[in-house]
Amino acid sequence: MDFLQDLIATLNFILQGLWVTIGVTLLALTVGLIFGVAMAMLRVYGNRFLRQVATVYSVIVRAVPVIVIIFILYFVIARFVNLSPFLAGSLALGFASGAYQTEIFRGAFQAVPPGQMVAARAIGMSRLQAIQSIILPQAVRLALPAWGNEATLVLKDSTLVFVVGVPEIFRRAQQISARTLEPFMAFGAALLLYLILTMIATQILQWIERRYRLQM
Repeated sequence: MDFLQDLIATLNFILQGLWVTIGVTLLALTVGLIFGVAMAMLRVYGNRFLRQVATVYSVIVRAVPVIVIIFILYFVIARFVNLSPFLAGSLALGFASGAYQTEIFRGAFQAVPPGQMVAARAIGMSRLQAIQSIILPQAVRLALPAWGNEATLVLKDSTLVFVVGVPEIFRRAQQISARTLEPFMAFGAALLLYLILTMIATQILQWIERRYRLQM
């Protein structure tokens, strides 16, 4: 009975970090999506200078550990801009994810048949109009499988924001482990929550992929 009570108390405490984890993940994915689509468009359709800028961003950010980006944003940039730990951690994850999403969307843009652009220009669309109305909707749908995988990775990487004190699932598991001296129970409960979250996210993303799959 004591074990069951301790387990329930542990779960209740860790569950308080559930919405924090979800919030970090959603904000990071949104920021990453904005960076990813924008930089991918520059890499595929930009001039030489803009392609170089987007390439440097993608290469350098993917070469740097995410935790280093979190530290830089929170302990360096946040000295000049007022950022909470939650916001700093989420933005750092999004900035890092954006580099990977850049490659995902770059491949998706390049997978759209070139004739689509030619046809759009032939009917009087500008280059930007063709990208926005013709190319981008197809590229997004082509990118869904790889983007879904990136989304689950960002969910798991959300644990990294604990280093700046964000009280998400992993941070709360650490706290209750130190308090109760029961690390197996605390981190086991965290593992269970992450497993459930990942399974739910995977099912949702697979449904979206099936619903919007582009038949080429």
